[in-house]
Amino acid sequence: MNTMTEQIVQFGYAAEGRAPFSLAEYERRLGLVRRAMEQRGIDLLFVEDPSNMAWLTGYDGWSFYVHQGVLIFHDADPMWWGRQQDANGAVRTVWMAGVHITHYADNYVQSTERHPMQQLAGIIHDLGYGAKRIGVEMDNYYFSAKAYMTLRESLPQADLVDATALVNWQRTVKSEEELDFMRRAAKISEKIIDGVVDRIEPGLPKNELVADIYRDALTGLDGDWGDYPAIVPLLPSGADAAASHLTWDGRAFATGEATFFEISGCYRRYHAPFCRTVFLGEPPDYMRAAEAALIEGIEAGLWAAKAGNRACDVANALAAPLERAGIERGARCGYPIGISYPPDWGERTISLRPEDETVLEPGMTFHFMPGLWMENWGLEITESILIREDGPAECFCDRPRKLYVKT
Repeated sequence: MNTMTEQIVQFGYAAEGRAPFSLAEYERRLGLVRRAMEQRGIDLLFVEDPSNMAWLTGYDGWSFYVHQGVLIFHDADPMWWGRQQDANGAVRTVWMAGVHITHYADNYVQSTERHPMQQLAGIIHDLGYGAKRIGVEMDNYYFSAKAYMTLRESLPQADLVDATALVNWQRTVKSEEELDFMRRAAKISEKIIDGVVDRIEPGLPKNELVADIYRDALTGLDGDWGDYPAIVPLLPSGADAAASHLTWDGRAFATGEATFFEISGCYRRYHAPFCRTVFLGEPPDYMRAAEAALIEGIEAGLWAAKAGNRACDVANALAAPLERAGIERGARCGYPIGISYPPDWGERTISLRPEDETVLEPGMTFHFMPGLWMENWGLEITESILIREDGPAECFCDRPRKLYVKT
């Protein structure tokens, strides 16, 4: 037995995993991924996206700043691979036995003399996949160009193929276990928005309100603790609300300005994004008109968000009332959600936009996100939704769909 394989076999901690789902649920997920691999002719899949890693194995740790991943086989349990000091974290979170956890030494970390992918290539070769068809997530936040080039150079006989979003697409239809986590996250989202509406007032520094947002998010609700969300709170005010992704500073909220709050509760890495807008003072007529058109469009979109309809049907239903009001968005109005890690809580597959003809299925979950970002103001009223067996979409959160006004 050679050194690489010895390392794999002998790294045998007693399994202490606290994976959040049942073994049957992980087997269901692996079955979906393996069928997709078979359809693509992929012999071995290397998954480096932390959301996909967690979905397949339960691994949960803040270690995605270094190279790590999961090897998915057709005929064996997945193998977690990462930095040596993170292997104990794998032991304590994944569902697999310790024999399926391996690591690279710390002198690979941020080294200019060696790269972790060289060590991974040795493992892949020793396991008999050195000349096989290997799928990698090329367009992924966590798989760098250097990683790909090193893996390709270290496995010259392998056929490296792009498997971007292969796992993501298997995540689109949620199980009942996943939906339970998302409903818990939604209750935390409601708590956050309730706290925002209650506390916001002219003169309050933004960072102080954000501190309360984090407290509400992390303390959770009814015994369900809050996890850190994949995106920080977004809360631009006034003219800054024309920009969709600004965070906060120390300036105070002011009378005569609208602020949208884009937040999400998070439970065991599952999200339920939720956005509401608060105006301090009396809103101008153009914002009231936009509010009315947006609410009409959202309600039309929810009715169109039915199993058997297409993603584009939702976008087109939303657009009609907005266009009648003279509002053109020019952006997609939603994306799938579920398990996620920074920097994004979307699943990066389906988009609710006019050109996406993906058929909606029961169990799909989306952030229906028709934000309005105009020249010098913005308005966000959104819903996280579930496609049901029958009828229009179910909203995870239950709060008034309106522009909140505090005078």
